[in-house]
Amino acid sequence: MRDAQPTSIYLKDYKVPDFLIERTELQIHLHPAATRVRSRLELKRNPKAGSSNAALVLDGQEMKLLSVELNGVALAAGDYEVTAESLTIHKVGQQAELITEVEINPAANTSLEGLYKSRTMFCTQCEAEGFRKITYYLDRPDVLSEFTTTIVADEKQFPVLLSNGNLIESKSLGDGRHQASWHDPFKKPAYLFALVGGDLEFIEDRFRTCSGRDITLRIYVEEKDLDKCAHAMDSLKRAMRWDEEVYGREYDLDIFMIVAVDDFNMGAMENKGLNIFNTSCVLAKPETTTDAGFQRVEAVVAHEYFHNWSGNRVTCRDWFQLSLKEGFTVFRDSEFSADMGSRTVKRVEDVSLLRTLQFAEDAGPMAHPVRPASFIEISNFYTLTVYEKGAEVVRMIHTLIGAENFRKGSDLYFERHDGEAATIENFLKAMEDASGRDLGQFSRWYSQGGTPRLEVSDQFDQQAGTYTLTINQSCPDTPDAKSADKLPFHIPVALGLLGDAGNLALHQQGQPANNDSADNTHCVLELTEQSQSFVFEKLPEKPVPVLLRGFSAPVKLHYPYNRDDLTAIMSRDSDGFSRWDASQKLAVAVIEDVMTSYRGQQQGQIDQRLLSACRQVLSDESLDPAMVALMLQLPSESYLSEIADTIDVEAIHHGRLQVRKALACELYSEFKQAYERCNSSEAYVYSAAAVARRSLKNTALGYLLQSDRAEAISLAQAQFAGATNMTDQSAALTVLVNSELPGAEAASSEALASFYQQWQHESLVVNQWLSTQATCALPGGLERVQALMQHAAFDLKNPNKVRALVGAFCANNPINFHRPDGLGYQFLADQIIVLNKLNPQIASRQLTPLTRWRKYDAARQKLMQQQLQRIMAESDLSKDVYEVVSKSLAG
Repeated sequence: MRDAQPTSIYLKDYKVPDFLIERTELQIHLHPAATRVRSRLELKRNPKAGSSNAALVLDGQEMKLLSVELNGVALAAGDYEVTAESLTIHKVGQQAELITEVEINPAANTSLEGLYKSRTMFCTQCEAEGFRKITYYLDRPDVLSEFTTTIVADEKQFPVLLSNGNLIESKSLGDGRHQASWHDPFKKPAYLFALVGGDLEFIEDRFRTCSGRDITLRIYVEEKDLDKCAHAMDSLKRAMRWDEEVYGREYDLDIFMIVAVDDFNMGAMENKGLNIFNTSCVLAKPETTTDAGFQRVEAVVAHEYFHNWSGNRVTCRDWFQLSLKEGFTVFRDSEFSADMGSRTVKRVEDVSLLRTLQFAEDAGPMAHPVRPASFIEISNFYTLTVYEKGAEVVRMIHTLIGAENFRKGSDLYFERHDGEAATIENFLKAMEDASGRDLGQFSRWYSQGGTPRLEVSDQFDQQAGTYTLTINQSCPDTPDAKSADKLPFHIPVALGLLGDAGNLALHQQGQPANNDSADNTHCVLELTEQSQSFVFEKLPEKPVPVLLRGFSAPVKLHYPYNRDDLTAIMSRDSDGFSRWDASQKLAVAVIEDVMTSYRGQQQGQIDQRLLSACRQVLSDESLDPAMVALMLQLPSESYLSEIADTIDVEAIHHGRLQVRKALACELYSEFKQAYERCNSSEAYVYSAAAVARRSLKNTALGYLLQSDRAEAISLAQAQFAGATNMTDQSAALTVLVNSELPGAEAASSEALASFYQQWQHESLVVNQWLSTQATCALPGGLERVQALMQHAAFDLKNPNKVRALVGAFCANNPINFHRPDGLGYQFLADQIIVLNKLNPQIASRQLTPLTRWRKYDAARQKLMQQQLQRIMAESDLSKDVYEVVSKSLAG
């Protein structure tokens, strides 16, 4: 166990920096084990700090200090103080020039923070606090500086040298080395600094902005990956055009660059003008990338580009404001993706992620408000709460003030704070001033943690034709506050009322009549009190309320729908999201029936209403195939676990599997017809229509392999052997691996061997191969994963490999991970202990399955606690892991 416990940092303790850095000049001589970094900083005291004699304290870690020079005078050892975390100079005037030279070891930097080696390439990751591993600096987001960076390296080994901004000089030094100098005219915090040195190739394109400027676009990759860049480039250009049209934002530098890196802790990083991407988020071609992979590339490229304004030009004052840039930008990229494809499908995907994983985070030991009040290690707060819930909070503002006012508000925000480090209050104030709305109560979404719960009841007066909805809100206890201490949220509740013939016209009592025939069946109720009633008039029949249409707020809602209500919404409501949501609620109810029977050791019966609804959806060729596929996908075991009070691992797995098998057997002919209808020999096209068709085809194939018809195996084998794209090939492999039909085991073994033989030199495809086996729910899952840990394809130092095998197994294979003997928990703890020393960020992120121990039965709770205590007892525990484990065990 650690001798000294890490301390918490609190938002309430924020103070402006004592010094500012006007200009930063870096000269970096790249060497794998001994890189030298010379920095020249033009410093001045911050007039807002109110201190004329404070010492200069610079952040710095894991480097050797070679020299310090202040105002042209070399300092002796007694003139400054060096610790493992900082460099302090006590006597500094109002302005100063500080020059330091340090030596660092990128090859030994397995944390992948700061400057490190990824195979043959040098690259950086400085968000959140990685720059302090490169040189001594005021490594905080509210210190913005103009950067000039000169990189020197061996010309043959590292012919490409990149940094932020525009290239101002490139030359050979005549001794086998060369150098490149880059200047970024836009002041930025150190976390946006980037550097790349390697033997890379690039594809190039151009983009003409709305004002007529020509921007050079480049994507740098290893030569073998040049044929996988076209989709990312197209996505970039679409994102640039969309940001101009929707937000009026134009790119500002002369060049925009993306570099693909194989070893990367995150998905991508928005460094000014030089975005560094995980290869999984930029490389794509039909033969090696699934439709989901194409969608991810498009979304991540857009997200990082959009950061140029919502994150770079306007950055965050401190790390507590992280959602200011991330929540806003996730909302922007979500809207972009919706515009590029199906808005309803995108909304379903986003809400599924939120309700399955973010809601679970809100209910766990690491729960925190969108703007946390404290943290020990900021890397632990790059969470779904900050990103996805933060985006939902921005979406609610958009809903409450309307699209036109939201655009005015964003324009005002960018205008007021361009070149500044802003706060969430600055963002809200811009939205208030643009719309005239008071968002004071709404701001509680940023300061109160937990997922609000809405209890809804209704009453219909047939004689008066009035319908009353009463909504009560509450929010459960979270580590930041007790339920009783939480004030009511301002919650937009989108509503429709469904009658026998479809959606009814809405006439809300006390509200002006809405004569817009295109919109009079939909309204947004604003819940601002703990309990509130809304009355609707002129109703000819008792309606079925369709609540939270489009998922208008990130809340848990309870209304006593019966199964006929749900089938009515599935078939008749005009909101696509609500139709899908009703299908999920109906499926949950049926699965819970089977779970109850399983616990009583009885054979469960499948409610015929689910079978009939699925048959109707399957047979309706007028529906969007993507929506049909979504409505046919049963709630995941993770979602069923999230909504359970106590997670019954075996009952959930059995209940869902039995319902799936019942649907497969009962609707075999319908699934086969849908498969054949959607099967196509046309060349791969990445388009909304083609993706939708493949989605339904492979959903149908998955059901066919869960039926009692052995002939389905040959169908999957034929698809696997004849596939011309990774979407179809990997889908066929997955269904074979998970099938229990006679002959499936031999077929899957053959397919797995063939797949690896074909794709062993494509790292991202091999990751799919690992994940497919890691998530196989058939018995023996842990043993399969342990064997794969020894495979040549696996590398514990590579985050993508860890996520593909360890992460996929522990998070997405509950029946095998949560085995009663606790060996799954021991396996994860073993990996955490090793990763803690290699890469603390990745170690802490893999811990999540163990942190939710309180939701399981007593026996599993004890086993999970034992492994957390075992991790806690390790010496030299990183701050990342310590924070997660200590909070998990507390209380």
